[in-house]
Amino acid sequence: EVGILAKSYIDEGRLIPDDIMTQLMLSELKGLDRYNWLLDGFPRTVAQAEALDKECQIDTVIDLDVPFETIKCRLTARWIHPASGRVYNLEFSPPKVQGIDDITGEPLVQRDDDKPETVTKRLQAYDAQTKPVLEYYR
Repeated sequence: EVGILAKSYIDEGRLIPDDIMTQLMLSELKGLDRYNWLLDGFPRTVAQAEALDKECQIDTVIDLDVPFETIKCRLTARWIHPASGRVYNLEFSPPKVQGIDDITGEPLVQRDDDKPETVTKRLQAYDAQTKPVLEYYR
């Protein structure tokens, strides 16, 4: 149920609200206390970082500084075969025939959250929300 709600935000190009994202992540992390793990893209806000710190011991934070234009190019080049979930990237893993799944011959689609205008909105929101998180962990 929470995942469906989260997907509705993603499909609109919006970031998932803190309470929903935190609930999803913390429920996944329960029971992993005996393992080492790496989170990618979480926490994105100070509120998420504070909630995570209450539940988990964080040893290391890594900030990968990738230019937005690079991220935008990679995401907007991503196309999928909906029935199987196969992912193609026009830059480094293109289909044999543009727009067609290699195995079934069916059309590929671009997810709404991979379209250029949506990616730009997501990256701008991400940048505004994550700068304070980097300061929080410093």
